[in-house]
Amino acid sequence: MKKDIHPKNFRDVVFHDNSSDTEFVIASTVKTTETTTKDGKEYPMFRVEISSASHPFYTGNEKVIDTAGRVDRFKRRAASAKK
Repeated sequence: MKKDIHPKNFRDVVFHDNSSDTEFVIASTVKTTETTTKDGKEYPMFRVEISSASHPFYTGNEKVIDTAGRVDRFKRRAASAKK
């Protein structure tokens, strides 16, 4: 096997889904700035907008998650195009 090809910062990270307020502990190399405590242990935390806990494909529920105002801009452009 080749030596020194694996990342050095591979560790358990808490991924926090902002839309469903769900947390997952997964091994990752993602860069984080926040930390959180889960089950009495401190982990680095990374926030995500959509995960399997909130994605319509996995949940079967359609839910509009718009954090950047894209839906409103689209509706305004669609309304002005109809005029």
